[in-house]
Amino acid sequence: MDKKIRILVLTSRTGGGHDARAQAFAQWCFALYKHGVDVRTEQMLEKSSVINRWGVSLYNWIQIRLPFLHNLFFAAIELLSILNRSSVTLGRAYYHSVLEEYQPHLILSVHDCLNRGYFQYARKLLGEEKVRCVTYCGEFSGGWGYSRNWIETSVDMFISRTATARDFAIKHGMPTEKTRVRGHLMRPQAMLETFTEKERIRFRRRELGLNPDRFTVFLATGGNGANNHRELLPVLLKQASNLQVIAICGRNHETYNELMHWRSNHPELPLFIEGYTDVMHLLIQASDVIVTRGGTTTCAKALHYGCPIIFNGFNGVMPQEKLTWKFFRNGARSQKIESASDFAPIIDDWMANPAAFSQYRSEFISMQYPDDQTELIEDIISLAEEVTETQATRYPFPPEDVKVD
Repeated sequence: MDKKIRILVLTSRTGGGHDARAQAFAQWCFALYKHGVDVRTEQMLEKSSVINRWGVSLYNWIQIRLPFLHNLFFAAIELLSILNRSSVTLGRAYYHSVLEEYQPHLILSVHDCLNRGYFQYARKLLGEEKVRCVTYCGEFSGGWGYSRNWIETSVDMFISRTATARDFAIKHGMPTEKTRVRGHLMRPQAMLETFTEKERIRFRRRELGLNPDRFTVFLATGGNGANNHRELLPVLLKQASNLQVIAICGRNHETYNELMHWRSNHPELPLFIEGYTDVMHLLIQASDVIVTRGGTTTCAKALHYGCPIIFNGFNGVMPQEKLTWKFFRNGARSQKIESASDFAPIIDDWMANPAAFSQYRSEFISMQYPDDQTELIEDIISLAEEVTETQATRYPFPPEDVKVD
């Protein structure tokens, strides 16, 4: 094999956040190190075992249909901390084949169920000094919903999104000296494509066909398309003279078709509709407030761009989502709605009293923290360089302008 650094990223499509962070990491590695770093991403749970694959499908079904049931599912998944205490139990053969073929210098886990056992097995197969292991935990805070599977104390480096989540990991056994707090892990594109106020106005008008100056509510969803748009739109319709709406549907084609029909019958409410989107970061910047479940990726982008959140708690809140909501509730008094009747007084108050919204927005923005993602990537690459005993060439970011004669 060549001398380039090889990094294996372990992820799964439970929700959308884990895969999003895996993709962001790969893109950052190429942006900063070009061909000097090779990243191989594996959806290890579903590719390695029929039982794991069934569990991933069940997780996503619960997320869309009955979020409150995830409390039981989460409790069952916690048993993996015993099952994988020192080795991989389910899906070991596939994991073994990937390690043997790829010979990674570093393994990065961005999923709670892919730490314990996976690191120990890799060291046993490849050699203690031939591989380094890193966890990036995307949770915002600790408590019920923060999986014990995140905390594998043999890890070489444990990276948390927030100091709050880091402190919880330390309290439950993670050695302090192994921890880092490095903020969000988003794609380089999200860092480069940041609107000025003029660009925000232009995007609303030209790309979305909306009023450039009107209060804009973003009804969001993840890639799976779990949403409650049809319950929330009638509330917003009552304020049609004061606001406008962006609604995305993920891969939920049924919701997309329903909203297209609904819009044709309610022309008084300006409404932009999209299915699955790759420009979430632009839509958030174009919005004044976002209504979303407590998915860490969407909420991280909202915080980064200063777009206040109303948390969608329809049909219950998943344990991991509770961690996100708790972080924003404690820091900015963010509100959670469980029905359209909860939503109406919030919107009505903001439309009648703009100062109330401005106060919330100020409190929300005050929660922002430094998140230099190049530092996060450099930490991980430096650890891999200990194995290869070579140094990858670091390229500037943002890329330097190229002058054309």
